[in-house]
Amino acid sequence: MPFRRSKLNHRHRDGHVLVWDQNNLHDRPKGWATTRYFVTFMLFLGMANAYVMRTNMSVAIVAMVNHTAIQKGEEILDDECGDRELEVDNGEDGEFAWSSSLQGYILSSFFYGYVITQIPFGILAKKYGALRFLGWGMLINSVFAFLVPVAAREGGVYGLCAVRFIQGLGEGPIVPCTHALLAKWIPPNERSRMGAAVYAGAQFGTIISMPLSGLLAEYGFSGGWPSIFYVFGVVGTVWSIAFLIFVFEDPSSHPRIDEREKRYINDSLWGTDVVKSPPIPFRSIMKSLPFYAILFAHMGHNYGYETLMTELPTYMKQVLRFSLKSNGLLSSLPYLAMWLFSMFISVIADWLISSNRFSLTATRKIINSIGQYGPGLALIAASYTGCDRALTLAILTIGVGLNGGIYSGFKINHLDLTPRFAGFLMAITNCLANLAGLLAPIAAGNLINNKPTMGQWQIVFFIAAFVYIICGTFYNIFGSGERQFWDNPDNDEQKPSLGSGAGTNHETPIGRLSNGNSAPLAITASESRQ
Repeated sequence: MPFRRSKLNHRHRDGHVLVWDQNNLHDRPKGWATTRYFVTFMLFLGMANAYVMRTNMSVAIVAMVNHTAIQKGEEILDDECGDRELEVDNGEDGEFAWSSSLQGYILSSFFYGYVITQIPFGILAKKYGALRFLGWGMLINSVFAFLVPVAAREGGVYGLCAVRFIQGLGEGPIVPCTHALLAKWIPPNERSRMGAAVYAGAQFGTIISMPLSGLLAEYGFSGGWPSIFYVFGVVGTVWSIAFLIFVFEDPSSHPRIDEREKRYINDSLWGTDVVKSPPIPFRSIMKSLPFYAILFAHMGHNYGYETLMTELPTYMKQVLRFSLKSNGLLSSLPYLAMWLFSMFISVIADWLISSNRFSLTATRKIINSIGQYGPGLALIAASYTGCDRALTLAILTIGVGLNGGIYSGFKINHLDLTPRFAGFLMAITNCLANLAGLLAPIAAGNLINNKPTMGQWQIVFFIAAFVYIICGTFYNIFGSGERQFWDNPDNDEQKPSLGSGAGTNHETPIGRLSNGNSAPLAITASESRQ
């Protein structure tokens, strides 16, 4: 009895009641054919579609531009290296005479729409649910993809930027709403794996988009590059409709979920079948250093990542001189490495946490350091490889691959700090991070405008590298894996049920073994670090 009392007191310490020893939950569903895995898979495909819509313009614009027409105003190719062993681009010129700086503004137009919807959708998702905002937003994004070719041809730069802006508006809900759904569907000890699996859809989408966009640009219908937007528009539309039909807001609202799985998810997340939802604690969030740690890590990642994602195809053409067909394929290799590494490191992260080898805070910082210092150092190294294209591509592939650590680092850290407000927190950090990210193509476009030399590209890489490293260091100093007091964890304690008879265990808080001695199974995040 004294043991039970001391454990109960310890369980209430600091109000932390997150369940970490979930491997022993007596009613845990077995196998992969579970509803939460299906939800994870659909969110993975949604993230892939979102990044397809985001990256296909990076490849398409190479085919859209008439390089001969603008060569009088700028030297479009860098000829510092006389030895060209690999195939160079001898493809036909495109339709539009857009300078490098103008291309930077076109590439960034998507993000203007994308960033302004982050916080509004984060608040709305908290109040009305995330599912429909995500599904309908992606449907708008996909439908407007069909309008990109006609907007470019009939409306010029302004028409194209307007359509891409609307696509960005539609894609705005994807990250905050995905985070909100993960918080409702995924137990804490599965977050690294499931979160990495979902957000790895970004790399999967990039892997699919870049080579397929390159092939469609050369061999596709309707003049080549327009087919990029038609094909991916159809795919995105089909996914959006399927998502709205087959996915539900949370386990409690799903009509066909197995009751054992529903109990397992709700018990492990909240410790009660009734999840209370207090108002968003704006003031406490704004005073939280762990929140700012995530924010700066997110901003640093987005600047570096968008530099690579939007500008790598251009770098492959201007400096490394790969053909358009090879460009899309080789540009996708770093993201294939990132996808594979993110899945591998997520399993390691969950193992470190569940085995108590490292605290949650230490695990997040270690994995995130790999994810941000790795690409930063790789960008610095790649800027000194000169004319060695194979070495440059290898270093960038390794660096971007290591970047996959961020998904088990800061990217899932919102759920650690606050399961209830994770979607809102992600809305804030993703909004400001994408404001930083949209500066990347503009800065790169202006730096290489009229002079796409290795020296100018070295400046582009150096800026991105230092942003990665500085923001990663800030996260290591101020980051945390502790659930924050303003998440209101006291609401997770189940109140005694009425009418509980003798011999029942209804008064025992959910998450404890029904074994007669009521030994507490659920332990706090603090206990897991003792």
